[in-house]
Amino acid sequence: MALTDNLGLAVSGASVKSLDLYGEALRGLQRFVGDPIAALDKAVGADPAFVMAHVLKGYLYGLSTERPAVPVTQACFEAARLLPATEREARHVAALVALAAGNWHRASAILEDLTIDHPRDALALQAGHQIDFFTGNARLLRDRIARALPAWDGAMPGYHAILGMHAFGLEETADYARAEAQGRRAIELEPRDGWAQHAVAHVMEMQCRQRDGIAWMRANTDNWTKESFLQVHNWWHLALYHFELGETDEVLALYDGPIFGDRSTVALNMVDASAILWRLHLADVDVGDRWHAVADNWKPHADAANYAFNDAHAMMAFVGANRIDLAQRLLAAQDEAIAGVSDNAAFTRDVGAPVARAILAFGNGDHAETVRLLKPIRAIAHRFGGSHAQRDVIDLTLIEASLRSGNSALAAALAAERRDARPDSPFSHLIARRAGLAATPTH
Repeated sequence: MALTDNLGLAVSGASVKSLDLYGEALRGLQRFVGDPIAALDKAVGADPAFVMAHVLKGYLYGLSTERPAVPVTQACFEAARLLPATEREARHVAALVALAAGNWHRASAILEDLTIDHPRDALALQAGHQIDFFTGNARLLRDRIARALPAWDGAMPGYHAILGMHAFGLEETADYARAEAQGRRAIELEPRDGWAQHAVAHVMEMQCRQRDGIAWMRANTDNWTKESFLQVHNWWHLALYHFELGETDEVLALYDGPIFGDRSTVALNMVDASAILWRLHLADVDVGDRWHAVADNWKPHADAANYAFNDAHAMMAFVGANRIDLAQRLLAAQDEAIAGVSDNAAFTRDVGAPVARAILAFGNGDHAETVRLLKPIRAIAHRFGGSHAQRDVIDLTLIEASLRSGNSALAAALAAERRDARPDSPFSHLIARRAGLAATPTH
């Protein structure tokens, strides 16, 4: 008799023991805690024919955005494709094949259709949501989950994760009140849901509620840090609040502590390290020799160019550390990526390469060239992934370059735009003053 998971979906090749291990891994992913890979290796060891255990492991590696993970993802789908599977499981394998080949949009479409037919497939929702994030698809971040919501209720295992994903999708589509409500509800159900914690943090960032954000993140740090593989990113959100308030000592303390204190070599963590140091660099804050360690950790990625969003942050580190040799290697790798056939070719061509070149130009003091490269791509920057909060660094770089290049008209225009979009941000008003704008008019 075929087994079913805790939401009634049939699974192939599993035993009660391996299915329990798979459930442990999925729960870990839904909260971003623990060691899902270890649980999956045990599940596969117990039942090598358990197709979904191979699939989940493949997703975990495939969604890491790191080139060394690609062979593991490929090995997972090679193992899975030979096994007996249900129609639903076979579609997962097809999505994994597409992801391993770098066809992010194809994988997204397969999972989209899968969850239309099977809205309680928690893994399909989770993997699809992550792909939407990495491809910058704000609408699907929201709608992929919204479509499935009627099939879920609070009694179902993993419901908190559905709410947390919905919260982030609502935030990325500027529905801030509903986003915060959904995120808080998710945390009430599962206090260790790191993604829901992060969704509410995004709301407060976009609304310039820095003090609320600091209180939200500081209320119970153990919940979102203990054994969490999202903790660095959430610490980064806390650092952003302090940056907006001009509290650079706090930012540097967070950087030296939980953000990069252990000098992580994980790309997702190095992105956050580069992103916060670059903001400080733009604000003319002395960061000492901190850039060198980040650049050293990015060095193995200089020739990879397998995910354009990462490339931009690697370039920040190379420029900050004055590693022009590594910067040039990265540009060459991007040129090669653009000639490829994966979706990253378009990510790099449309956004990644102009951003990387703009950052290098900024480092060389050619601020006019930075403006020339960045100004046209702002409206399409979502194409290389990330969130609104993460891509804000592009706008900040453009504003600073316009100020330093003497393009006063553009600087004033961009400063006015930012102040209008973020009127409660102290940093927005600082930029406006530097651009020569009068105090915000009262109405």
